[in-house]
This record gives sequence, structure tokens and C-alpha cells, in this order.
Amino acid sequence: MVLIIDDDIAVRTSLLLLLQQQGMSADVAETPSFALEKIEKLKPSLVLLDLNFSLDTSGREGMELLEKIRKKEPSLPIILITGWGSIALAVQGMKLGANDFVTKPWQNEQLLQTIRTLLQLNKEKQRPQSRKQLDEQFAFRQIIGEDPAMLQVLETIGRVAPTDAPVLIMGESGTGKELVAEAIHQNSARKHKPFVKVNLGGISSALFESEMFGHVRGAFTDARYDRTGRFEMANKGTIFLDEIGDLDPASQVKLLRVLQDKTYEVLGSSRSKFADVRVVCATNKNLHEMVAKGSFREDLLYRINLITLRLPALRERAGDIPLLVNSFIANLREIYQRPGVSVAPSAMKCLQQLPLPGNIRQLKNLVERTILVSGNDQLEMEDFNRQLELSPASEGNLRLPGVGTITLEELEVEMIRRAMSFHRNSISKAAVALGITRSSLYRRLEKYNIAYDEAED
Repeated sequence: MVLIIDDDIAVRTSLLLLLQQQGMSADVAETPSFALEKIEKLKPSLVLLDLNFSLDTSGREGMELLEKIRKKEPSLPIILITGWGSIALAVQGMKLGANDFVTKPWQNEQLLQTIRTLLQLNKEKQRPQSRKQLDEQFAFRQIIGEDPAMLQVLETIGRVAPTDAPVLIMGESGTGKELVAEAIHQNSARKHKPFVKVNLGGISSALFESEMFGHVRGAFTDARYDRTGRFEMANKGTIFLDEIGDLDPASQVKLLRVLQDKTYEVLGSSRSKFADVRVVCATNKNLHEMVAKGSFREDLLYRINLITLRLPALRERAGDIPLLVNSFIANLREIYQRPGVSVAPSAMKCLQQLPLPGNIRQLKNLVERTILVSGNDQLEMEDFNRQLELSPASEGNLRLPGVGTITLEELEVEMIRRAMSFHRNSISKAAVALGITRSSLYRRLEKYNIAYDEAED
């Protein structure tokens, strides 16, 4: 049951009818004292709370009521209702324990989506599950790991994926944030729709609107044709905003507006478009510290982090290193036609003790280079040490058997070509073999201008 707390009879009636039309049980309360009585008596599953009562527009009464509700019901989902001009007040309410906020005038579908999401997330958590149990329920094939910290991440993904909750993925560089974002998409109702990745660190403030929202021909000097923006590309699917901590202040305001209102305007057009997208963000920066320093908007942080996933560094789950190494080798055996290659047990133990600040990405690169350079079938720690000891000057050139001396970029191109050839241009199979996502492989094929005839997966 949803309890609507608002002194405006028109708002109460409108929300009550909306929820009842959706088959939801709902009740109303027009004053703080009456609201507390109903919460005690009815034990609602969620509260919609307006921050302003009577003629007081400071939000003081709403904040006081929020604190009282939170003391009585620490886990009760609370959605604040406020005007766009009172976003700062809503952020203050989030600090006091509210779960989310919507602005007036609200969009019915957006509000219902938020309500369903919080009700789903507030369901009783299941007991910890094994990796085998999780794999029976969800599509986590590309995420390797059995460490308890990773299992907890996977359980959370399983719970939040079916909702449209915005998710913030935090973790060091190379911990697999893009794989987690894609897992959220693949386990959602949007899995058959687009998954669009945007590296916000690579978009300048001047190009932000054109990249994200698109433009029409003639919108500015160099706009010689219409351009489809990333939000439109991701329509009904998921948009993955990587490196959101690198977004400049002016662009943060524009992003907040579309995330808040679910609408945007194509540059050069006055028509608004509805953004029906699931938003997943990622960063390796501490956004709370950035908020404290004033370099990241607090209201934007609260809009994107309804659910926060913190990915453990590889050094924090060293027990997963053998699983990762064996997975890399299994793929590379096929691609490089080295069926007998393996890692000596003593070398595997040493690999688990390496600091690996670049995490999974660094480990994968180390294993690949060692296999390519070493002629031994059983790789010892000495083989790995030779690659670890490469200086920046020598690291730029490697000797690939049958190819000669090549740069690391040429090495990546050669690996992609071999993977595509071995798997007969199957994007899905080649991406799995390379340990990257389909979208990452598509980007690399385009970047290196590698021609291919895509096979049916």
C-alpha cells in the first residue's frame, strides 16, 4: 500500500486515482500528524511525501516529518515530491533518508516507474547464493569470479536489473565496470533493445549537446546533416555513461535536466523528445569528494546513484586470479593455436601476489603478451617477469611469432583479426574470446578500420 501525504486535495486525488488505476492499493493523509497515525496503523509499503504544507514553502514541515518517519520506519521507501526550483531542498531530503524525488508537474509513467522500482528493491533479500545458483538465474557469462565480494555484486545486479533504477558503478580502472553495465542491461526487460556506451571524458563541453541529444541540419556552422544523439540511439534500451566524473560543470547541468525531466531537445529544434532509457553510470573517481570540493553537482549525484555498485579491486579478490587467468588462456589457446599452453602452479601462486594496479585489464594484458612472446607451453613466473620488466621504451615493440616486431596497437589489431577469423566473423564469439563486450569489439573494428562480413550469431 502506498501512502500519499500532501495538503493539496487536487494532488492527493490525482495521485490516488493514478495508483488505483494501476491496481495499487493507496491511501492519503493531509497533515503530518495524520500521516504518522496512518503509517503506524496501515504499515504502508511506500510513502509519497510532499515537502510543503499549508502556506509554508520552506519545506521545514516536510523535513521534520521525513525525519520522524525515518526514525520510526528506517527501511520504508520514501519518494519526495517537489518543484524544479526546490531541487536543493530535495537533495537535503535525500541526505535525511529519502530514497528518491520527483518534481512537479510529474510525468505519470516516470512516477509509476520510480514507485515500482523502489517497491521491487525493498523486497526481502534472499540468502547468499553460490555462483552456480546465480548462473542458473541470470546471464553473467562474461563476469568471472567466485569471491564473496563479487557474488554480492552479482546478487545486487540480479535484484536491480529487472527495475529501471539508475545505477552508479564505482571502482578502480580495469575492474570491469563496462561488463557489469552490460550485465545489468542483458538481465533487464530492455535486453533486446540498444545498449549504448558513451565515454563522457572524451566529449568536450562544446559538443556535448550535439553528441548526446543530436542536431538538425543548419543548427550551427558545421551542421551539414542531421545527427542522431546518443539518447535517441538508446531509445527503450540502456545508456551507459562511462567516466561521468570527468563531465564538466556546464554539461552536468544539461545531463541533470534530461535525467530529471526525461525529456530533451535536439539542437536546432524546438520539439521535445521523451527519453525512454535506463541510465547506468560509471566512474573511478570519488564523486562524494568531488561534491565536497564543488566540482560535481550534488543533485546530479543523487539522481544517478539510487543504486551504487562498488567493484572490488583485483588485489581484494586474489582468489579469483586463477579463474581469470585460466579463462584468458582458454580463449587464447584457440586464437593463437597454442593448445598446450598452461600456467605452472608455482607461477599461478606468484600471480596472485602481484599488486596489479591496472586490475583485470592489466592481468589480461600480461597473460596475452606472455603467451605471444614466450615459446614455452608451460609458462613459469620467469616468463611473466620478462613482460613485467619491460621498460616503456621496449614495451612499444614486441616480437610476435610468425609476424615479427610489432607495436602494442598492431598487436591488438592482429589479435582482433585472428579472433574474427577463427570464429568466422561471429561478433559474439569473438568478443567472448577476446574478453570484451560486443560493443567494445564493434568500436575497435571501426577504430582500426577492420573490414568483415558479420556472421549470424
